[in-house]
Amino acid sequence: MKRVFVLLVILFSVGFSKNLFELGQEAYGKGDYQKAAKLWQKACDDGNTGGCSGLGFLYANGEGVSQDYQKSAQFYQTACDGGNAGACHNLGVSYVNGQGVKQDYQKAAKFYQMACDNGELSSCYSLGLLYTNGQGVKQDYQKATELYKKACDGGEIAGCHYLGIFYERGQGVKQDYQKAIQLYQRACDEGESTSCYRLGALYENGEGVEQNLSTAKKYFSKTCSLGFYLGCDSYKKLNKKDR
Repeated sequence: MKRVFVLLVILFSVGFSKNLFELGQEAYGKGDYQKAAKLWQKACDDGNTGGCSGLGFLYANGEGVSQDYQKSAQFYQTACDGGNAGACHNLGVSYVNGQGVKQDYQKAAKFYQMACDNGELSSCYSLGLLYTNGQGVKQDYQKATELYKKACDGGEIAGCHYLGIFYERGQGVKQDYQKAIQLYQRACDEGESTSCYRLGALYENGEGVEQNLSTAKKYFSKTCSLGFYLGCDSYKKLNKKDR
């Protein structure tokens, strides 16, 4: 899954700077990125962490300003230091990808932890990935499971998908196909293509459920419609078997 920046801000400022931030949001929503950049710069200068975080997002994506990952990371750092969980998450992403900063998984884990502790669920899931892969932290499937569960319980569908993988494989938890299927179903219903694909594979192979090629085809078809090409291939192969 792609690690992506999120434009999530937590406002602690009030008054004029907050109005500037909100005006910047309106401008961004209308596609006027240059105006958003000017307004968020003023808000950031006035101490609004949302403005700083917004600027970081604009510089990361080259919207309204020339793309500059170093400036992006600097603005995320300023906002994170001010308690903005979304900015801490984005700073973690910067360290994972080595954009604007030297790639450093330990620092990424630090910022993901800060953001996760402050309610940024995408950071909980992202930190779970680091514990799964042993990047910047000691590999720990149980810790990863806890983080995926926290993310999933809060509505972060990627957390549900990876928790499903753990239950399917018995990593960090006792293997339980039924729980895996429940988690995959929840994520699939929300448009998580890889979860739909895993459901198709389980039904195709009769793992945890009675083998049902018709149901497998249904999930592979949905996977394909969501743009995951492996689902298209699997759907075609099952169609050939039916002939």
